[in-house]
Amino acid sequence: MTLHESGENYLETILVLKERNGKVRSVDIATWLDYSKPSVSRAIGILKKEGLITVDKGGWIELTKAGLQRAAAVYDRHNVIADYLRVVLGVDRQTAIEDACRIEHIISETSFRRIKEKLAADGSGD
Repeated sequence: MTLHESGENYLETILVLKERNGKVRSVDIATWLDYSKPSVSRAIGILKKEGLITVDKGGWIELTKAGLQRAAAVYDRHNVIADYLRVVLGVDRQTAIEDACRIEHIISETSFRRIKEKLAADGSGD
């Protein structure tokens, strides 16, 4: 399944909010991303149709197994790339976070794996 950058951002946001707050609703996502409620509602519908999330009658959003795997992969890419930019290249924290958010969606698996290996070899990875 091909998921665009915005879909990956929504999954990552759901994962982060779930970890921070325990529960997630559309309004939480809209607030976190500073998106309109109709935009979030449309995205939620797409993610639900793709089988990446479920939404109960109370409006609580849960990642499915596939959704959790995808969200965790994006979140891992984000964190590793931000760490690389910060630790190896000396980029300030805020810039590293912002740049990682863009890079995480387009980086090849090969380049990502090499970045992870470089961080581990330098003793600055997980």
